[in-house]
Amino acid sequence: QVPYQPSSPQQVANVLALLRDRSGKTVDLGSGDGRLVVEAYKQGLRPAIGYELNPWLLGLSNYRAWKAGYHGKVSFLKKDLWKVNLSDCYNVIVFLAPSVKPPLAAKLLAELPDEARVVSGRFPFPSWTPSSTLGQGLEQVWAYDMKEVRQAVQ
Repeated sequence: QVPYQPSSPQQVANVLALLRDRSGKTVDLGSGDGRLVVEAYKQGLRPAIGYELNPWLLGLSNYRAWKAGYHGKVSFLKKDLWKVNLSDCYNVIVFLAPSVKPPLAAKLLAELPDEARVVSGRFPFPSWTPSSTLGQGLEQVWAYDMKEVRQAVQ
């Protein structure tokens, strides 16, 4: 369980800056109120999908998408991130607690294609070296290109 804490406008901007000029399926693992998924879609990242277990936050996400005019264009699914197959995902957004990062790193390494980029907010992956980073303090985000991560791990 990871407590809900909404991303700040600057965190959202930093995540999307690290995903600029990318394409392909984009997912937010633990998508909270959906703001990152909606903004990713606005930036042209499609499909844009959020995975969230909290039904209240799923409702809020769907409301946010409807209000932005994206109802039916973005998806918010009540699915456990540990049970979702990520093998067709090219952009993965993760704002999760440090305790989740080591097991999640193993899942991402096992499932993501080499071309995938993972962008982590609030906390970096402890055993990975970021390809790039943006922001300072609480606004900082880290990008990891899976091909580089795999080369470093081997």
